[in-house]
Amino acid sequence: MPGARKIIKIDEEKCTGCGQCIIACAEGALKLVEGKARLVGDVYCDGLGACIGECPEGALTIIEREAEEFDEAAVEDLLQKNEAGRATHGHEETLACGCPGTAARALSPRGSCGCSSLESSPSGLGHWPIKLQLLGPSAPFLKGSDLVLLADCAGVSYPDLHSRLLPGKAVAIGCPKLDDLEAHIERLALILKEAKPRSLTVVHMEVPCCRGFVFGAEKAIEKSGTNVPLKRIQISVDGKVQEEEDLTEYGPKASTG
Repeated sequence: MPGARKIIKIDEEKCTGCGQCIIACAEGALKLVEGKARLVGDVYCDGLGACIGECPEGALTIIEREAEEFDEAAVEDLLQKNEAGRATHGHEETLACGCPGTAARALSPRGSCGCSSLESSPSGLGHWPIKLQLLGPSAPFLKGSDLVLLADCAGVSYPDLHSRLLPGKAVAIGCPKLDDLEAHIERLALILKEAKPRSLTVVHMEVPCCRGFVFGAEKAIEKSGTNVPLKRIQISVDGKVQEEEDLTEYGPKASTG
């Protein structure tokens, strides 16, 4: 029977979706939902607050409210289901639950080491994570950035990605065809509203379905109520820049090459 007891409370305004609290919760009571930590169910939270000290944003507190009693049997059942899910789906399931690899952090792009090994090419990547759905809108590296929305196939196809497109920019990647485009629009709108990037460039493949990211970017700008300058770059399947187009309110200016 429900009764007043101590239980976790999450301030969604402060939560950046880093996932550290999820790792710290031995009962599996927390998970990431649309980029925010959420309580799976009252019965899974013991109210002891082991997760609180792991939150870098201070988004977690212990409050007293009406809640179902903590149920150890339910927790054991949940943990077994989670373990079965990880065994079935592999590493992606772990990421969805908030593994340490999803924690936001800035990187220092490195130059060439001057050798012929796989590490000889310089990296232009300035932050982690890079998947759009894992990016917290309040991440410091997004604020006032030049943001690149990159279709993941374009990242593989374009050989000059790190030397020409990534240096000095923030990047968010995804697939407009196979991913949930509506979820991408929602997340991008939150980033645009909170981080207020200076510019947004969509990099997509020449195949028609990939241009869905341009549509998504336009919808996100509209939804966010911002007026960020928008540009698109189209990459051919053989790795060449086919088109560059300014899509801001000042009118499109297309060029090919």
